[in-house]
Amino acid sequence: MGKVITHMTMSLDGFIADRNDDPGELFAWYDAGETAVPSANDDVGFHVDGADADVLGELTGNAGALVSGRRLFDITDGWGDHHPVGVPVVVVTHHPPEDATTRWPNTTFVGDVADAISRARQIAGSADVIIASPTIIQQALDLDLVDEICVSLVPVLFGDGIRYFGPLANGHRLLADPTVVPGRRATHLRYLTAARTGDA
Repeated sequence: MGKVITHMTMSLDGFIADRNDDPGELFAWYDAGETAVPSANDDVGFHVDGADADVLGELTGNAGALVSGRRLFDITDGWGDHHPVGVPVVVVTHHPPEDATTRWPNTTFVGDVADAISRARQIAGSADVIIASPTIIQQALDLDLVDEICVSLVPVLFGDGIRYFGPLANGHRLLADPTVVPGRRATHLRYLTAARTGDA
């Protein structure tokens, strides 16, 4: 069975977008190099440096499904039903679009986080599940459903906005020492999750 991995690009002070859902400078690293990284969506392309390309390859190379929140799904218009990673998407929502079965055949709509991750695991089989929405990540952490946390850390300060992480229902979480990959306009951190600090 594959892993459940979270990944977001984050400012140095912990934000993944401003209050208007604008990521600002955060995505500049996706176009900061000469190495083309394949995308399953013709409208989205990546040109990064070599280290960044390796990171993207590791994150997406074994992906079998992606879990998103409804807010991100709406902002991206569902990636046109073709996410750049090239895998089916499971969206957590209590209110699926009326045209869910006709317009979004590669997207599954599920009512809660635990069921969404379970469904994504079924879809992914032995491959990994990637979670790419901060609210869903938070709930999955509280449910102990995350195996690895990935952060692409960008050298910018937002001061305010939408956070990657928020309050934890069960208190502090102890993570393993990170794998660190310096790239161009982003430093990539990967942490295996571990026992809560109080249980270590």
